[in-house]
Amino acid sequence: MSDRKIPAAALWALGLTQIIGYGTLYYSFSILVPSIALEFAWPEQWVFGALSASLLAGGLFAPTAGRWADRFGAGRVMTFGSAAAAAALVACALAPGRVSFMAALMAMELASAFVLYSAAFVAIVQIGGARAQRSITHLTLIAGFASTLFWPLTAALHEYLTWREVYLVFAGINVAVCLPIHAWLARLSRRADKSASAIPAAIGPVGGPVAFTPRDRSRVFLLMLGGFAIEGFVLSSILVHMVPLTTALGLGSAGLVVTTLFGPSQVASRLINMLFGGRLAQTWLAVIGATLLPLGLVALLATTPSLPGAIAFVILFGLGSGLASIVGGTLPLELFGRERYGARLGWVTAARQFSAALAPFALAMAMAGIGVQPSLWLTAAVGMLGILAFSAIVLIRRQPLAPRQRTDTARSVDLCATPCRRPSALDGL
Repeated sequence: MSDRKIPAAALWALGLTQIIGYGTLYYSFSILVPSIALEFAWPEQWVFGALSASLLAGGLFAPTAGRWADRFGAGRVMTFGSAAAAAALVACALAPGRVSFMAALMAMELASAFVLYSAAFVAIVQIGGARAQRSITHLTLIAGFASTLFWPLTAALHEYLTWREVYLVFAGINVAVCLPIHAWLARLSRRADKSASAIPAAIGPVGGPVAFTPRDRSRVFLLMLGGFAIEGFVLSSILVHMVPLTTALGLGSAGLVVTTLFGPSQVASRLINMLFGGRLAQTWLAVIGATLLPLGLVALLATTPSLPGAIAFVILFGLGSGLASIVGGTLPLELFGRERYGARLGWVTAARQFSAALAPFALAMAMAGIGVQPSLWLTAAVGMLGILAFSAIVLIRRQPLAPRQRTDTARSVDLCATPCRRPSALDGL
């Protein structure tokens, strides 16, 4: 593992591919749903249901994608993913009916497991080594503009192009921009591996695992997955519906303008963290991020249909989303170290996407059944469970180890720094 810093050009290029990846494979969907539903004579909530099923399939494959990134290199995996994403977008554009569209949408979300944040974070760790946490923050800072750029860009393109033609344009962007960048990153990763092959990876405060007992280690891992699953549910349910949601709450055309603040708010949270959060443990960042999400929903519901209240909601939600994106990559690194990082990050992605797969469809059905405001109050209550999960990790970390446990844990960490690997409850991840 290289201890050098990832080159700035590589970080900016990777940020560009994340903007394109999230914009074309995720954020554009809610803008195109009305046209898709109209052409296929399908209720909009069932189109969101197709997205939910596709996100679930992508989540199922995420741990495998993480193991492949560990084994073959994240750059290679992302290169393949770019080609697969473009092919899936073309398949969506050419789908003649509902079944073929669902199959293409599922392929699109499977491809996303190879090109979005989980794969990008592994690429940073493989290229950037011990400075990976700071580089992950920088990447999320750049990629935070995805929604700000692609919500209005998709709407503008859709004024002149059909939804099918929009997807063809997006496929071309993935091939022309993302694929060559990822191929270049694959070469950088191989060079970094060669230059570091004679130097064992250091276990330090950035990359080294926290000293847990085996039982606490398993508990922390499950709590982490639970916290991220809850965040994934809240974020996915709101982000997919954000533009139509603000309209339904009486904001009218101002709703689209307000939602453009989401991206800058994500960027602001990452910038603040980059400048002032260097000494703050990632577990505390996780607690703060989990708190901001339901807080934003409460601000919206307590003031609707007030425009200032909607602005406060989008800003708080964006701040929480920005921190969630950071800790999704840095918290597993801080708690468990670099060993099998890709596989663990795959499980984090799976946990998020399992819940995120259900979220858009669940919220759409809830809003149709009990109304918009009760559905949002329920979503805020779910978000508060995430605060409890991450707070429990903070409490477990504060528990002192007995002298024998400290000795055993230190010995196991030393073993993990060598090619010999100790058995653990996390084997197979």
